[in-house]
Amino acid sequence: MEFQKVIETRYSVRDYADRPVEDEKITAILEAGKLAPTARNSQPQLIYVIKSESARQKIKQLTPSAFNAPVVFLICGDKNRELISSTSGLSMMPYDVSIVQTHMMLKATDLGLGSCWVCQFKRENAVEIFNLPENAVPFSLLFVGYASNKATPHKWHYDSVNIDDYVTYL
Repeated sequence: MEFQKVIETRYSVRDYADRPVEDEKITAILEAGKLAPTARNSQPQLIYVIKSESARQKIKQLTPSAFNAPVVFLICGDKNRELISSTSGLSMMPYDVSIVQTHMMLKATDLGLGSCWVCQFKRENAVEIFNLPENAVPFSLLFVGYASNKATPHKWHYDSVNIDDYVTYL
């Protein structure tokens, strides 16, 4: 799919068809995340692919926004590969992981899949429920699957501020 078409058609899918996602599409999504730029190429992402029924049921314990997607990527950062900026003192991990997730969402759209990212959960609960290692820092859940026939963009999807409200030329 042409890039412009991908970014214009992608929306947060909150209703998924009862259809599995092919393994080769899951791999392609993960590969797209691997290609994301990260600070000094630190690649601090840790991604857990949740597709078994038992693991997907655990998602319902974690967030009210589960949407019954056939695949959920638990997107984490790896403290062992976290880069702290020498100039700002800020961790680059939240930025890096966000870019990785964005690449994954756009690739899902390119493959004809829907997606929705969710941060509405407690990190410590994700660590406990999925028995994550100490170095894993959960950031978000990325729900992926085929959109159901009932899926539509949320009413806010098309709302946006005017470009002049957030851009200043210096």
